[in-house]
Amino acid sequence: MTYWQSPDSPHFLSYLAHAVISSTILWSMYLFLVASRVTCWKYKLMAQWRTSLYISDFILLTTAIMGTMSEVVTSRPPAFEKKSAPSQGEKHKSTCQDQQNSQSFEKHELNIEAPLQPTECFGPFFRLIPSSGQVKELQTIIRDKNTSRSDFKFYADRLIRLVVEEGLNQLPYSDCTITTPTGCQYKGLQFVKGNCGVSIVRSGEAMEQGLRSCCRSIRLGKILVESDLDTHEAKVVYAKFPEDISQRKVLLMYPIMSSGNTVIKAVNVLQEHAVEEENIILLNLFSTPAAARTITSAFPKMNILTSEVHPVAPNHFGQKYFGTD
Repeated sequence: MTYWQSPDSPHFLSYLAHAVISSTILWSMYLFLVASRVTCWKYKLMAQWRTSLYISDFILLTTAIMGTMSEVVTSRPPAFEKKSAPSQGEKHKSTCQDQQNSQSFEKHELNIEAPLQPTECFGPFFRLIPSSGQVKELQTIIRDKNTSRSDFKFYADRLIRLVVEEGLNQLPYSDCTITTPTGCQYKGLQFVKGNCGVSIVRSGEAMEQGLRSCCRSIRLGKILVESDLDTHEAKVVYAKFPEDISQRKVLLMYPIMSSGNTVIKAVNVLQEHAVEEENIILLNLFSTPAAARTITSAFPKMNILTSEVHPVAPNHFGQKYFGTD
């Protein structure tokens, strides 16, 4: 029921009269239809009975049309009814609500799509990937002890891909001009040649596929660092790099940093192969504050990219990912 059909409306009486007259006409037609059929059937007037059928069909059609028109008429207010202009108080209230909604939407956008920002307490080269609900969900699934291995690997690969994509944004690009299939010239960008990836065995190998998915032809190296059983000191057991690694940008991959000792050993090996600290980009999934402070203190100019800094790191990552837990 619209406002003009309610008792508070000045047009309520006219609407009521229209409804009563329409109902009276429709019921009269219906009673005439019933009486004509009964009379014809009683006296076996078949010709008149057929005629009454045609008449009844016509009446039914007319009734349907009138009912439809009545619904259309009564479903909207008359054209001459004008809405009163809003008062100053209503205008002010509406403006305040619009401003609150706009501020709420902007605040929501800032929380969901935060830009890649350096973490000040760990230096300007330590960065977190943009935080979002999707990233938080992936981190939650990876940390959950009830997550199955298949789900763990699937969602870990998704988080790895996000970190790798942000890591690629840190690589140098150069301008280029290409020709489109329609013959037009397009000015774009391309990677500067001379990039490679290095994984710290074993958990770092989980990130190799994510890098391969983005850069199919990128060259990869490996570093194996183990801890001494007696002294618990990390030592390099194996290292294999491209011959010209000193001329390349290096994407160093290691998903979990608890103390930072393993990464420090790996970076020392890279520096022994003449790789400059500024040319190393460490890709990490989870880091503790202690590990972040240790690494940034040892290598203040090295770029570090991670998804989360938390006091508790998911140290089960390697075993769960490769199924050896």
